Amino acid sequence: MERIESMPAQTRPPGVATADPGSVLLPGHDVPLGRYTTVRRLLPQRARRMVGAWCFVDHFGPDDVAQRPGMEVPPHPHTGLQTVTWLLDGEILHRDSLGNVQPIRPGQLNVMTSGDGIAHSERSPAEHPPLMHGVQLWVALPDPARAGAADFAHHAELPRWRDGELEVTLLVGEFGGERSPARVYTPLLGAQLELAGPGPVGLPLRPDFEYALLALDGSAEVDGVPVAPGALLWLGAGRESFAVRGEPGTRLMLLGGAPFEEPLVMWWNFVGRSHEEIVTAREDWMAGRRFGVVAEDPDPPLPAPALPTTRLKARDRAGGFRA
Repeated sequence: MERIESMPAQTRPPGVATADPGSVLLPGHDVPLGRYTTVRRLLPQRARRMVGAWCFVDHFGPDDVAQRPGMEVPPHPHTGLQTVTWLLDGEILHRDSLGNVQPIRPGQLNVMTSGDGIAHSERSPAEHPPLMHGVQLWVALPDPARAGAADFAHHAELPRWRDGELEVTLLVGEFGGERSPARVYTPLLGAQLELAGPGPVGLPLRPDFEYALLALDGSAEVDGVPVAPGALLWLGAGRESFAVRGEPGTRLMLLGGAPFEEPLVMWWNFVGRSHEEIVTAREDWMAGRRFGVVAEDPDPPLPAPALPTTRLKARDRAGGFRA
């Protein structure tokens, strides 16, 4: 998925403080993606840039695409990250410069590891379901994985279980005694939670992780804080549990991870450590080096935007510049 803006945190409204001093409600903002899709960008924001190694969250839909093309994102590059794609409704066809051509449908997971460089495209097939709804996330890769080989994995089967009034699907990491088959490079958690009853439902947490909860659909209240669909509630670190209640059928995504301490410079579709790395990645993409070719895609690759006139700087998890 392409990142349209080069430095989005400069123009974000701050998060909304809640009655719980350890949480911040991040409402997100709309961003055009490709030709026909608008997403709600929830990370990065000025108030919070990361949750563990999760450094980017786009929530899209639910959109009626019965009479429209759906998602149309031409070939574009990535460095220094993993893309994690999860659908609730619809179908998207992934193509990449490794030669993978893989449709993804609800309940399945795509994880693409860029390593030092990969290109891909994401499109709704010509014959596609009438609704499109999902989320794509980026995971920052640590050293030395970010300089390694590119990879792609499709997971049609994931751990799923019911615990009382809660149905859990584990996307990445470990939770509830289960482990996802998806490979990640830092301690990380991603899980879809579906309420089977009004609750409240208590969930155990690791106090060494920081967490956030994304409302996908339905109505939920987390430790007394209402969370509307398309909003992200930052829960902070040091928690051992939280309680959620809401309408049966409400779906949420729990994100967590150990704080990511390496400096990050994020610009367009690149995650690096310095201004010079980003400049080199852009030059390589525009010159047709390093990233390969997405075969059989109908559109030419997207050109990189112009770099800002100021030097790109690393930022910490809370949005401030690093020294």
